[in-house]
Amino acid sequence: MFRASIETFIRERLDAKLDKLADDDPRRDALIQQHQPATWLADAARRAGQIQAVTHSLKPIHPDARGSNLYCPPDTLPRHAEIGTHALAGDFTGDVVGNAAALDVYKFLKRDVDGRPLLDWMLDEDADLAAALHPDPDQSRDWIAAFTGLTRPREGGHASHTHAKQLYWLAGDDPLDDEQFRILAPLYATSLAHAVFQTLNEDRFGETAKQARQARRDKQAHPVGYREYPHLAVQKLGGTKPQNISQLNSERGGNNYLLASLPPPPWKSELQLLPSKGQGSIFDVWSKNLDVWMPAGELKRFLASNPGKTMDTRDARDELSDRIIDMVLAFSAAVQKHSPGWTAEAGIALDPDEQLWLDPHRGESDLAFREQWRRFDWPRRVCDRFGQWLNTEIRKRVKLGEDESAVQRHWASELAHHPDWLFELDQWKRWLDDLEKRERAEGVRP
Repeated sequence: MFRASIETFIRERLDAKLDKLADDDPRRDALIQQHQPATWLADAARRAGQIQAVTHSLKPIHPDARGSNLYCPPDTLPRHAEIGTHALAGDFTGDVVGNAAALDVYKFLKRDVDGRPLLDWMLDEDADLAAALHPDPDQSRDWIAAFTGLTRPREGGHASHTHAKQLYWLAGDDPLDDEQFRILAPLYATSLAHAVFQTLNEDRFGETAKQARQARRDKQAHPVGYREYPHLAVQKLGGTKPQNISQLNSERGGNNYLLASLPPPPWKSELQLLPSKGQGSIFDVWSKNLDVWMPAGELKRFLASNPGKTMDTRDARDELSDRIIDMVLAFSAAVQKHSPGWTAEAGIALDPDEQLWLDPHRGESDLAFREQWRRFDWPRRVCDRFGQWLNTEIRKRVKLGEDESAVQRHWASELAHHPDWLFELDQWKRWLDDLEKRERAEGVRP
């Protein structure tokens, strides 16, 4: 199995080069001789010294830096709570730096055999692999030593470089004592960066993500969600020659994702989502929240621009209203976790339908409230109130004219048919059914 994989790799490389030559080209014979397995392996073992396997590389810091790189597989690193290379575990891809002309050697060592790359088999000193490389044990041992040498640190100890980043770190307690500082030379976590790139690409362009996004646009349920990465940036490393940085950088075309460096969102106390004494609608409370106010403002500005009556206009409008609904439902989920019966407290003047929506646990002890909930005519009225509220917000900037009632019905329908709203209602129905089933089993209720 090892021998077949090795010979297939060499033959594929030879065929790719021969395809570029005419049948009578004199260079064909020389190429065929160079790609005899023993000849190619001997040359590859010699060139292995020109490259180095790494997980943490200096080249992305500065392409002309000549300092140390590190090869630290995830299982050799401390287990921190923060995200790092140690978190990759089994999903680990090593990188390689050095002479770009020798990168084919690393491609050879990454070749999969029985679920593991050849390099791993070599590091384990597998006897079958040694026999497949060469019938002479001494020769195969020398080749394996040369190939696995790319995972070992270079001789001479670790070193930084004038082009590298360096910083002083206070390791002790006294910043006035120079001896208590250490110089740190940060390296680029290239294996981690590659895992991030692959994950984000799958989340952005994978088939499952595409189907989930389409389901949302069609307002259909879908078994999985999808992820968005706002304010994502792309850093290009290596310019037109990404292979000069590393093998993985070359595979990414030099693209490296940078997530937005944003402060954490301000803590939103649960009480900030509840109505004040005398407030009649929860929508008036939430409309002042930035997460609702911003998309509502975008929607008003978009409609005020008098866009044409096209499919693109409708899609843009519905996407903005979807963002508003998303936040409304997120806030409702937070409010529903509040202590049961809060809507019955003195001074709460919230609309009765909104009380049924936002305080469902009140029905555990308030049977009259439960009976009203069970009639289930309130969700339609809540949707109507949402439509009225959004119309009122839009009217502050846009004249709706004779179509005002139709627009209001549209917003109400958007909420009424939103899959998250339907899912929420279904979950609360199931909860109430289970509650009453337990009550009957315990003899609490007839």
